[in-house]
Order: sequence, then C-alpha cells, then structure tokens
Amino acid sequence: MSQSISNQIFEYIKKKRRGKIFFAEDFKHFGTAENVRFVLFSLCKKNILIRLATGIYYYPKIDKKLGLGVLYPSYDEVAKEIAKRDKARIVPTGIYALNRLGLSTQVPANFVFLTDGSPRRIKIGPRKGILFKHTAPKNLAFKSDLAMLITFALKEIKKDRVMPEHLERLKYILKEVPKEEILQDIKLMPFWIKDLILKLYE
Repeated sequence: MSQSISNQIFEYIKKKRRGKIFFAEDFKHFGTAENVRFVLFSLCKKNILIRLATGIYYYPKIDKKLGLGVLYPSYDEVAKEIAKRDKARIVPTGIYALNRLGLSTQVPANFVFLTDGSPRRIKIGPRKGILFKHTAPKNLAFKSDLAMLITFALKEIKKDRVMPEHLERLKYILKEVPKEEILQDIKLMPFWIKDLILKLYE
C-alpha cells in the first residue's frame, strides 16, 4: 500500500471538524476497500479515529478545559448521520422517545428509530445499539419534528396509561411552541392524541 494513501486520508480527516462522524465509504476514492480498511484500522490504533461500529468512525472531540477527555457523540447524532447518508427520515420511538421528551428517565438497551429507510440494527459497544424499524412513509409525513416525537411517545405510553405527570411535562414543552406548528400535523395523529394535545393548549 502506498504511504500516500495513508497520508491523504489523514489529511482529509484533519481538515474536518472534531466531532465529525465518518463512514468507510467516505474514503473510497483514496484506494481499494482493503487499503482503506487498513488505514482506518491504523488510525484507530493511534487514537486519531474511534471505531463506533462496523464501517462507522468518529474523529473525537476532546475536552481539555474540564479534563473530560473524549466527548462521544450521542446515539441521536449517530442515527441522524446514518439517516443523512441513506437519505432516509427517522424519528425516535419507544423508551428513547420518552427519554428525549423527559417523560421517562429509563435508559433503553437499544435506541429505536422508525424510518422509511432500511431496517437494521447497528451495534455500538458491547451492549447497546441503534435499531431502525421500517415504517410506512405516511407515518413520517409530519412537518413538525416535535409533533411527530410527541405522537410516537404517547403511542408508546398508550392511552390508558398516560399519567398527570406526563401531561404536565407535555404542557410545559408545548407552551414554548406556537400552537399552529403542532396543529398543522393534527390530522396525522390518532384521535385520542389529537384530543389530548388540544386540551393541553386550552
């Protein structure tokens, strides 16, 4: 393998901001898949890159001010980068959706997203991962990300299990958002969720 391939990839990475997530295919124009894989492996051994999952790498952001060391990307950031690469839409669901909205403090074993892209599970670390579950495009037709997130979070809780503390938290979130932004997606919500949100705006 030419040393220049290694240098070219290294220089390419250095020109990007720290905190950047790369995919193996980002480097395909530098050489063969085997050569690129070897260079990426070498850069990980030197701690220049961190391998997050198969074919997914991270140019680490490092905190020197507080001495926190490597600042890892959130699962949400990784999922968004995968969706951007795949030209797919995603929305958090399940326990992760509840966690994002502050409706639960439970940390999920898998961070679950609905997508109109390919279903798959990305293993990150020894225990956790990102799970993409395919859904019909119409379920992701929301114009407001918040309306979509609230809808899928409430679906996870289920109608008969919505507690006063859930309503209080949602009311706090919604008071910072113009009613019109949420109401533009009202037709996409199940009737009971639509009714609940309208009452929270009263």
